[in-house]
Amino acid sequence: MKKSYASIVPMSERVYETIPLDKIVVINPRNREARQFEENVRSIDAVGLLQPIKVNRRNLAKTQNYELICGEGRCLACKKLGHTTIEAEVVDYDEERAYIESLVENMARVSPGTMAFARELKRMHDEGAPLEKIAIIACKHPTYISNFIQLVEQGEDRLIKGVEQGLFSMSFALQVAQSDDSQVQNVLMDAFDSGLINCTNMTNVRKIIELRINHGKRPDKQTGHSASASNYTVRDLTKDISRITKEKEGFVRETTTKENRLFTMLNALKTLAEDEHWLTLANQAGISEPPALEGNYTTTARQ
Repeated sequence: MKKSYASIVPMSERVYETIPLDKIVVINPRNREARQFEENVRSIDAVGLLQPIKVNRRNLAKTQNYELICGEGRCLACKKLGHTTIEAEVVDYDEERAYIESLVENMARVSPGTMAFARELKRMHDEGAPLEKIAIIACKHPTYISNFIQLVEQGEDRLIKGVEQGLFSMSFALQVAQSDDSQVQNVLMDAFDSGLINCTNMTNVRKIIELRINHGKRPDKQTGHSASASNYTVRDLTKDISRITKEKEGFVRETTTKENRLFTMLNALKTLAEDEHWLTLANQAGISEPPALEGNYTTTARQ
């Protein structure tokens, strides 16, 4: 029988108690942003604790401690303010359910599309949550979650960012992750030929690929740039300018080609519209009205 982790408990059946802060142990700690934490401290100091924390009493008799499920930041804020007790919802969960609910709470407090979110997905999996359950929570397909976790395990921060920004698909990211640096350019060109990548996102995709090859899978945590960025030389700048110029020239060539195809099509439609035999056939088929195009087009300059 499949276990359910998301059961709704009526407010009338919930148990709330005031418990000592020194009787709470954190089973699933996480890092928190300093500025947000200070805002939480100021808020609790000004208006009090608006939302109780949640603790598990399953092992209280044995350890004399409650296990924290969610609300670590609120606990730390109350301790900083000198409080000795805190309001808490007290539940009686088995170890697995307590861990899963704690991980879900952590994941809910980070923004989707960030590496923090990606790592929370992996933590849930590492703690034994089935892929199907994680997929429901994250609103993704289990295969996507599996591939996502694989990229996290390989430290592919740059590729994960590209996927979450919509620059390329998960399948493309996995192909790059599984390829040697010498093969990545071939993967990139194959993706371009198949339409997975186009002139709109090619520049950004190439930038991610080149940063990954030249500076590693992960950006520097503090600056957001590669750790070797300080060694950037005039030669590197010259190479980058040359590369970007070639990319722009390629973009112009592709745009010109597509523009020429568009005007060729418009000229053909204009010629057909002046042919009586074609108009007769079009009227009989019910397609005499030309297709509506967004924008204003003229073909006089191209004739």
